[in-house]
Amino acid sequence: MEIRPTTDEDYDLFVDTLYAAFARFPDAPAEGGGLWAALEMDRGLFALAADGRPIGTAAAYSFELTLPGEILVPVAGVTTVGVLPSHRRQGVLTAMMRHQLADVRARGEYLSVLLSSEALIYRRFGYGPATYTSRLTVPRHQAAFAAPRARGTDTGSIELLRRAECGEILEEVYDRYRRAQPGALSRPHRWWAKGAGQAPVSPAPRYVAVHRDADGVPDGYTVYSLADLETLTVDETIATDDAVSTALARFVLEHDLVTRVVFKQVPPENPLRWQLTDFRAGQVTEDTDWLWVRLLDIPRALTARGWFTDGELVLDVDDPFLGEHGRYLLTVRDGKAVCVATDREPDLSLDVSDLGSIYLGGTAPSKLVRAGHIRAHHQDAAALADALFRAERPPHCLHWF
Repeated sequence: MEIRPTTDEDYDLFVDTLYAAFARFPDAPAEGGGLWAALEMDRGLFALAADGRPIGTAAAYSFELTLPGEILVPVAGVTTVGVLPSHRRQGVLTAMMRHQLADVRARGEYLSVLLSSEALIYRRFGYGPATYTSRLTVPRHQAAFAAPRARGTDTGSIELLRRAECGEILEEVYDRYRRAQPGALSRPHRWWAKGAGQAPVSPAPRYVAVHRDADGVPDGYTVYSLADLETLTVDETIATDDAVSTALARFVLEHDLVTRVVFKQVPPENPLRWQLTDFRAGQVTEDTDWLWVRLLDIPRALTARGWFTDGELVLDVDDPFLGEHGRYLLTVRDGKAVCVATDREPDLSLDVSDLGSIYLGGTAPSKLVRAGHIRAHHQDAAALADALFRAERPPHCLHWF
């Protein structure tokens, strides 16, 4: 078996091989692009059989990831990973993952992220679930809002547009949002220009409710469609603050002639259920992982993000997939961290995948201690780690790739 990089000339064969791995056929691309129109073929990989035929695919996108502290860093977004059914369980995936991680490091990137189609696949390659999302279903007849006791009224306005009319607005508002949201990924302009990915980046027909502030500046949107004769489905809501988010939620929940409203991609700690008169009206119908994170240079990654509590922690980190092991002293003062190798006794011992899970602040280290994944070497270690790794708000990722 050979692993080789792909070129632009390989695009059609790459996509055909990927779809064959999942027993599907490519859909006809929508006008302006298609699902994989933004692939960076210089970041793609083919696994080849002895006769030169492709038997596996993997690729990566070049994104920016927002870390706690509103810090933007380059990151590899792993995508289009597939192995033909005829060659599974023969080491093809492992070989591609090893080759890809070496390439990410060679490019100077110290973080890799992905969305996992199956939760059992990627932990063995050093990835850990780091952000979470849910789906909330609200019956229309139970969608009344309770009178707010502390918040003022929204002074903005909402304009209803079609997806084809407001691409630039969506791009600009999303970019402002993602720069302040831990765990968010950039959506490069070429994605919007090519209509790559899923709605609302794709040009698929959608209605868009654009919220504007008192000065008429767009500061939020919600994208939706009528999935059937009874269900209004919200693809995503982007808002710069809670008042905007509430106004957009009211807009779709007051839509006539629908039985239920389904909100996809609801972030942790979303207040909508608390805002309804009937708390039980908001039914969580799906609660799952989303962005998985993998650290490739632990000192660089830990010193890159912002911190909100001072302290010291010694981390003993094992990386069995890459055959690496290190012990690091993390020292945080005034929001900045220094991370150096040390021979001091550890406070926590953990796998690199566990470090990926706690890195953005979306998973408390103490939870993984209780789960038996992280070993705390003294009784105060977990609480100290919880305080250190917390983010200014829960990380969340909306972007599909």
